[in-house]
Order: sequence, then structure tokens, then C-alpha cells
Amino acid sequence: MAHASAQLIGDRSHQCDATATHTHDGIRAYVLCDGIGSSDEVQAWTRTAARRIARAAARSGGADAGLRAEYDRYAAEPERKSPFADLPKACAAVAVAVPGEPLTVAWCGDVRAYTLTPGGIQRLTADHNMRRVFNRSRNVVTSYLGATESDDERRQQYNHAAIESATAPADSYRLLLASDGAYEPLEDSGRNFEHYLRGNPRDASRTFVGAALLGASYADNASVLVADLGPKFR
Repeated sequence: MAHASAQLIGDRSHQCDATATHTHDGIRAYVLCDGIGSSDEVQAWTRTAARRIARAAARSGGADAGLRAEYDRYAAEPERKSPFADLPKACAAVAVAVPGEPLTVAWCGDVRAYTLTPGGIQRLTADHNMRRVFNRSRNVVTSYLGATESDDERRQQYNHAAIESATAPADSYRLLLASDGAYEPLEDSGRNFEHYLRGNPRDASRTFVGAALLGASYADNASVLVADLGPKFR
């Protein structure tokens, strides 16, 4: 299955988004992580995290299982137990394609997943941020990779689990994973995402991030991953 990713650094000092894919026994995982902060440490950590999630998800055969394995592994690091810890963290979304089965998606934070179907574009994720919970700032996330809270603890505080999951329609033909720096400018200006997802995955991914940063007064890191899941419907 063809796929491609594209990134633009925007006005940040570092590109701290990362994408990764991994295939195991015909099962393919696609991952996008959006590192929180802008530093060499966050950049390196986020790239490693994306690769680990992709590998775990492909080998487990499911998006939720793969993301949870890495979420729990980071949460168990002793240094993260300190209330004064300032360690790298990231929002993350993973999609897993198993031949003959619907796509599965899991996420923590505000990286989004969309699919294209005969009915148009469908959003599969619901942002983990303060806008969703308390109708406040969308820039403050309420779950992320590198946190130590369990699902129950997150529910008590924010009324959503640390990790949520969804299943895509079986007739989806294209996947989009996007960081907030990529989707927010287009969404804020009321533009239709489908317009930027035409052509092959390479062209679509470049067009999408280019449109997101065009004319922005301040541009965040913008990253997308576009993957074809099956033949385009007629």
C-alpha cells in the first residue's frame, strides 16, 4: 500500500513531529507523533517513540494494543513519577491496517486521523485537549505519550480515557494522519481537507502541509502521513 509523509518546520526552532511505519506479517502500522516542546531532546525522543509505536502496533495487530504498550512502558519509567520531572512527551495517533479487516485507530493527545470513503472525509479521532473538556484552550492537551495517568485517572479528571480508539469504515481508501499544525490552519479558514488530498500520497502530503503554512502569521510544525488503503472507489 502506497504511503508518504511530509513535514514543514514552520516558525519553530526544531521539527519535533515524527512519522513512522512498520509492517509485520502483512499487517502495517502508520504513526504520527507531535512532540511537545522544541528542543534536540524532544526531537530525538519523539522520533524514537514513533518507531517504537509502529513496531508494537504492527506486531500486536491492533492500534490500541500497540499504543498502550508504549504508553505503559514510558509511564513505568521511574523518573516520570516525580512531580518535578520535565521529560519529553508527545501526542500520538496510530492506525493499523490488517488485510481484509477494517482499519483500527488509537490516539492520545490531539493528533488526528481521517479516512476518505465514498461518503467523503471522515474524522475518526476526538481531540484530547481543554477545548473538548471545558471549552477552553485547544492548545492545552489532556493526554499524551509520556504521561503516567491510567485510563480511570484521566476519566476522573477530564472525562475521557488516556487512550481512545476507533474503527474506520471498511470501504475507506485513503488514510490521513495530521498534527495540529497541519490541520488547524485549514480548519480555521473553513477549507475542505479533501481538496488537498488529491493525487498520489506524495503529492497529497506535500500539498496539505504547504497549504497549512501558506500565509500563516505564526506557523507550528506541520506534518501529515497519507496512505492508500485500497483501490479508489469509482
